[in-house]
Amino acid sequence: MIFHKIIRNIVIIYSKNIIIYILMTKFANKIIIMRKLLIIYVNVNLYQLMQQANQSDSTPQNPFALLTQAPPDPIFGIMNAYKADPSDKKIDLGVGAYRTDEEKPYIFDVVKRVEQEIINDITLNKEYLPIEGLPDFNKGCQRLLFGKDNPLLESGRIVTAQCLGGTGALRVGFDFVKRHLAGDVYVSNPTWSNHNQILDRTGLNQINYPYYDPKTKGFNCTATLDCLSQAKEGSIVLLHVCAHNPTGVDPTEAEWLQIAEVCKTRNLLPFFDCAYQGFASGCIEKDAFAVRKFAELGFQMIVAYSFSKNMGLYNERVGALHIVTSSQEIAAKVLSNLKIVIRTLYSCPPAIGGRIASRILCNEKYYKEWVEELNTVTGRIIRMRTLLKDELDKLNVEGNWDHITKQTGFFTFTGLTPEQCDQLTKEHHVYLLRSGRMSMAGITSKNVAQLAEAIKIVVQNK
Repeated sequence: MIFHKIIRNIVIIYSKNIIIYILMTKFANKIIIMRKLLIIYVNVNLYQLMQQANQSDSTPQNPFALLTQAPPDPIFGIMNAYKADPSDKKIDLGVGAYRTDEEKPYIFDVVKRVEQEIINDITLNKEYLPIEGLPDFNKGCQRLLFGKDNPLLESGRIVTAQCLGGTGALRVGFDFVKRHLAGDVYVSNPTWSNHNQILDRTGLNQINYPYYDPKTKGFNCTATLDCLSQAKEGSIVLLHVCAHNPTGVDPTEAEWLQIAEVCKTRNLLPFFDCAYQGFASGCIEKDAFAVRKFAELGFQMIVAYSFSKNMGLYNERVGALHIVTSSQEIAAKVLSNLKIVIRTLYSCPPAIGGRIASRILCNEKYYKEWVEELNTVTGRIIRMRTLLKDELDKLNVEGNWDHITKQTGFFTFTGLTPEQCDQLTKEHHVYLLRSGRMSMAGITSKNVAQLAEAIKIVVQNK
C-alpha cells in the first residue's frame, strides 16, 4: 500500500505538469500526450485493484480469511461417512463406543437409575462446583484406581481433580507439566492420535518410543526398554494402563516391572492414561495392575482417567486427573497450581456426570451392579474377538489371526494395510481407521460373517 501511494503521488504531480504542457502544445501532440496519460491512469488503477485483491484477506473487515482448511478428525470423519452411507450392509468399526449385539448405543441400567435419582433429588442445585470438582467423586476415583485398601488413600499424597473426560484430564495434566516441569514426553508409537495433538497444543516436545511389533502383532518390550533406557533424566513417559489404543497390546506383569525399573533408573516420570479399566482382562482390579504396582514401588506419577467407556458416560465428559506426590506439603502446592490451570481452561467441571459416577462409586449396591454390568459388556467384546477369529479361520483367510484374541480391550490392530482398509470401506461398506484399527464393539453375531468375507477378499487382492 505504501508503494502504491508513492506511485499515485508521482502520477498526480506528473499529471499536473502534463496538463500545463498540453495547454501549450499543438492539437496533434495533445492527443498523443492525453493517450499516454490515460494509459498511466488505467495502469495505476489496475495496480491498486490488484493490491486490494492481494491484501483483502488480511483486512480488518475479513479477519478470518487467511485461515486454511483444517483436516477433519479421522475418527469423527469415519463416523460421519458411516452415517451418510445408505447401505443396509454397512458396519461401523471406527468409533470407540460400545454397541449392543443389535448395533445400538448402550446406557448402563445402573446409570439410568442413578441419573433419575439425581434428577429427583430436591436438595441439589445448579451452583458452581469447586474448581477441582466433587470431593466424593475424587475420593471414589482414587479408591477405584489405586485400590480401596491402598495406604496412599490416607496419606494425603494424592491430588485429584475432576476433569472433562479423559481428553480434559490429559490436557490439564500436560498443561501442568508444561508450566511446572522440564523434560521431553516419550510417547508410544503408535498411540491414540489425540495424544499427539494435545501435546502439540501444549508445546511439549514429543519423542516416540517403539511399542508395537508388526511382525508378531504384539508388544515389542525389548525395543521399548532400549529406547527408554536412553531417555534424558527427568523426561516424562506416557503409558497406557491397559487395553492400549490403538493396538490392543499390553505389557505382561513381568514386562511392567521391567518398564518400572527403567523409569526408576533414568528418573522418568510416568504419566498414565487410563481410559479402559475393566475392558482389558475383564476385571476392574486386574486392569489397574500397572498403576498400583508403580505406586507400591514408590513412584510419583500422573494419571489421566476416563469414565466414557466403562460407565458409558461419553457425552457427560467425566474424567479425573490424579497426581501422586512425595508428601502432603508438596500435594498442597500441586493442588494450588493445578487449580490455576483448570480455572483458566474451564473454571470448574459440570455436575451431572460427576454426580452419576460419584454415587455409583460411593454406594456399595450401585458399585456391585455396575461391575456386574461392565463384566457383561466386556464379555460381549471378548466373544466377538473369538467369533471373528473363528470365521477367518473357517474361510482359510491368508495369514495368522491369533492376534485378534490375544489383543485386549475395545480395539484390534488388524495388520491390514491402508489400501486394504480403503477397499473395505469403498467396496464393502466396512468403516475403520486406515491404520487398521478396528473397534470390536461394532462387531455383532449378525455381521461377523459378512466382515470376515470382506477381509478375505481384500487380503486376497493385495
